[in-house]
Amino acid sequence: MAASPPFLACGEKNPWWVGNKKIVERYIRDAKILIATQEPNEISSALALVEAALAISPRFELALELKARSLLYLRCFKDVAYMLKDYIPSLKMPSDDTSSTSSSGSFDSSKEQIRLISYGDEPNFKCFSISYLKKKVMASLYKNCNKEGQWRYLVLGQACCHLGLMEDAMVLLQTGKRLAMDAFRRESICWSEDSFSFAKFPISSKNRCTALPITESETISQLLSHIKMLLRRKTAAIAALDAGLYSEAIRHFSKIVDGRRGAPQGFMAECYMHRASAYHSSGRIAEAIADCNRTLALDPSCIDALRTRAALFETIRCLPDSLHDLEHLKLLYNSMLRDRKLPGPIWKRQNVEYREIPGRLCSLATKIQELKKRVANGETGNVDYYALIGLNWGCSRSELERAHLLLTLRHKPEKSTSFIERCEFADEQDADSVRDRAKMSALLLYRLIQRGYASLMATIKDEEAAEKQRKKAAAALQLMQQQVQLNQEQQQSRTETFGTVVMQQQVQKIQELQRSVPETLDSDVCNTALCSNTNATVFKGAFCRELAIVGNMLSQAGFNQPIPVKYEALSC
Repeated sequence: MAASPPFLACGEKNPWWVGNKKIVERYIRDAKILIATQEPNEISSALALVEAALAISPRFELALELKARSLLYLRCFKDVAYMLKDYIPSLKMPSDDTSSTSSSGSFDSSKEQIRLISYGDEPNFKCFSISYLKKKVMASLYKNCNKEGQWRYLVLGQACCHLGLMEDAMVLLQTGKRLAMDAFRRESICWSEDSFSFAKFPISSKNRCTALPITESETISQLLSHIKMLLRRKTAAIAALDAGLYSEAIRHFSKIVDGRRGAPQGFMAECYMHRASAYHSSGRIAEAIADCNRTLALDPSCIDALRTRAALFETIRCLPDSLHDLEHLKLLYNSMLRDRKLPGPIWKRQNVEYREIPGRLCSLATKIQELKKRVANGETGNVDYYALIGLNWGCSRSELERAHLLLTLRHKPEKSTSFIERCEFADEQDADSVRDRAKMSALLLYRLIQRGYASLMATIKDEEAAEKQRKKAAAALQLMQQQVQLNQEQQQSRTETFGTVVMQQQVQKIQELQRSVPETLDSDVCNTALCSNTNATVFKGAFCRELAIVGNMLSQAGFNQPIPVKYEALSC
């Protein structure tokens, strides 16, 4: 039921001379005054007046524009998207060949060319008037200029940008800007030089053939440049990811999510998901899990994030967490089959089609049964913490401490919500729920990293103790070998010293014997006695050489007399 006009008291009926057209005009005029104050409360009141006007005239173009701009100013971007969903390019399906070959500024010619007729705007009968005829003739010059819906592209483009639909926002804003400039150029032909001024032609005038104000034009240009920059970086990152340059893809995605100027919530969730895939491909499991956590904090119904995180947990053999994500994904698939639609609003992109859900659900049930069997068999305690932290088997203590310090500084729970500051939310009430989900998932990952560090440090300490025992045993064995070798050298030196003393004693005995024997002794007998005496005691090495030298010296001294019989026993 239409609300009573503001110039009437509550409960009074409208006078007979007040028609619907006058009531709507009064509502629109009051709404413009309230919107000009730029106060949220006043804009909410203006929105109520516009709704009352639309209840009387549902297709009144100016009322539709004021409603859309009021919702945009109040940051009700989802309401704007629902209101103008027929103009979102990604949702429009060409009905025939003619619509698919239309120009870039017209996405659906069948809807674009419809003139919205408001009820009660024109009287049934009108007298002939020269001014009316002139107006009709001038209007025929602009009948194909597409003036009626140009504000839709600008308002909906800004709403799509805040909702994360960057490609749609770029197309809509470029189209709206081009249509506005075309309308401005067409109107400027009829103007004189004195009347060529922007201030005389506001955006929402009655004749609808106006140009954009300078402030709004600058805002649209800045927003377009920011959207193009984000899309260029995203395109470069995805190209590097497809080419296998994972570090380059991570660098480009990090520029987007860590930039000084924030990005919309949906776009940030998509970038975090792509960066998680790059981290997974490069072997950095902890960073990939953290990005999946951020994606699910921003978008709890993201199918790719749930599937990727389940695969990451299965890679490191953390089966309970993987099973939990698969169960969540199963519930999501079942809700899709029950509701017969994908989760989220109609403009949200999903990498799954409705007809694929039954097959995926069957494969998911098989995977869940397999993981449950593995958990029942006791495969829950052998988590691969080396893969989680990003180290090789047999790493040193210093490598583990360095990797643990970097992961702790990067993933500690106190810093888990810092990414929210660079995120633009479509609804400010979503920030609290996103913050809670991010804290919970970051705390679970932090505890998993700490358990991995404790387990690997205990393993490294055991290996160091075993290595120390092996070194002690090797040192003791080496010391024993050195002691045995020293004992052998000492025994050999004692033997050599004893042989030298015995040799000296023998030489002295021989010399005394030679001095006491007569000169008539035969040299052969002396040599025989000397050789027999030498053979009596076995000498090795240097002693034998010295004995030969002594024998030579005796033979050269002339001891060639035979030895008497009485000395034979002594010489022997």
